[in-house]
Amino acid sequence: MILDLQELSPAERQHYLQSSIAPRPICFASTIDKAGNINLSPFSFFNLFSINPPIIIFSPSRRLRNNTTKHTLQNLLEVPELVVSIVDNDMVQQVSLSSCEYPKAANEFIKSGFTEEPATLVRPPMVRESKVKLECRVLEIKELGTQGGAGNLVICEILRMHVNESILDENRRIDQRKLHLVARLGGNWYCVVNEQNLFRVEKPNTQLGIGVDALPYSIRNSAILTGNNLGQLANVQELPLVDPSFHNERLSQIFQYFSASPAEMEKELHIYAKELLNNGELIAAWQVLLALND
Repeated sequence: MILDLQELSPAERQHYLQSSIAPRPICFASTIDKAGNINLSPFSFFNLFSINPPIIIFSPSRRLRNNTTKHTLQNLLEVPELVVSIVDNDMVQQVSLSSCEYPKAANEFIKSGFTEEPATLVRPPMVRESKVKLECRVLEIKELGTQGGAGNLVICEILRMHVNESILDENRRIDQRKLHLVARLGGNWYCVVNEQNLFRVEKPNTQLGIGVDALPYSIRNSAILTGNNLGQLANVQELPLVDPSFHNERLSQIFQYFSASPAEMEKELHIYAKELLNNGELIAAWQVLLALND
């Protein structure tokens, strides 16, 4: 299916874009107007864009159905300060409730049952229940359009972070397994980060991986190994050498039962290597794949 976005209605664009460009972290923004009215509202067009200086950007878009602007945006044009409270699984239902379009004078802290906590550098309050709070000042608001659905980029500098002790590890770093972040998908769908869906991917830094093009032909063109598997194997700095001490029962059985058929042996070795790669055992997987050349 090929979609020309100019031929889609705004609602159709919203569906396809928000369902595929995901998951998106949630900016739970507390703001205040000149009269002291507090607003609390979630936005999923949000992310971190710079470390030095520490910059986040979120976008309170104009409403599709009537082209009006959000109270959050109106407040920021009056008082360019906010607190972004990071949303985790313990908060998600209350966060959703706060997104109701209450009148401007209504306080969503009260409506959604969250607790106001005074910030230390900015006027809007923090959400006590959030495990990570970011006190921010607005550097710029960039209007992206004037039609319904148009975004308004709010570029913010983080001034101070508040991190709950409960999500820290022994080195006082955030333990990703303890912060069950929630993110938005399309429609009414959300997802949660927890130990059941966390996994590690080795990240190349100063040392370069050899690349898929440098893998031996039989590995690069394997009918068993996936693109993810090839990416793992190609993220070594040089082709490994055969380790004569590497030996296990599964490998011995493959050589014993498939010695008469090199093609079947290669297939079984690739199946075994794939299992090892899926378990994060890169070194062992390489030794299995190199066994044919030993």
